Amino acid sequence: MQIKDDVLAELKWDPAVNAATIGVEVKDGVVTLAGHVSTYAEKYAAERVAQRVFGVKALAVEMDVKMDGHAKRTDADIAKSAESALQWTTFLTKSPVMIKVEKGWLTLTGEVEWEYQRKAAELAVRYLLGVTGVSNQITIKPSTSVAVVKSDIEAALKRRANADAASIAVTVNGTKVTLSGTARSWSDRELAVAAAWAAPGVYNVQDDIAVV
Repeated sequence: MQIKDDVLAELKWDPAVNAATIGVEVKDGVVTLAGHVSTYAEKYAAERVAQRVFGVKALAVEMDVKMDGHAKRTDADIAKSAESALQWTTFLTKSPVMIKVEKGWLTLTGEVEWEYQRKAAELAVRYLLGVTGVSNQITIKPSTSVAVVKSDIEAALKRRANADAASIAVTVNGTKVTLSGTARSWSDRELAVAAAWAAPGVYNVQDDIAVV
């Protein structure tokens, strides 16, 4: 009950979210968000709000994006705006990203060299008017020039999530990193995942960390 009250309070606290349109259910630390929001940006904000509440172990999203008439745009208009947004993103000047839009849902594909570039592409289009959802299917090019060093990732974990570093195990298999163990909160878990993605040559990060 405490987690539900905290999530509801956090939703009301965040000005980017209209808490009155969102329902919250909690069972065994799994939070379910339901209801209707007016933009994808608000839906994303609501998800982030729930994730930062202490005690939340997992999140199920059952919210729909229902836009007012003035916010609706054709798929062609959204695609054109997304293309312009990506062109203005400095992180992607040499990394072509393909765009597909279907009923407002925007899918990104292509290859980039780093995880931060993949995230930058999604960020560039997330808040565009008319977008009802974003699927980021951009992949990362495997780096053959720099080896993934397990000790470097572990050192990064100690810098970013010092208290949890000892409880997180790092396994490296080629360009894939697997993280396992436990973290005290969702945010600490995200710090660990971000540390792994920042290592040169990482193509995939499997997050098996449990929030306890």
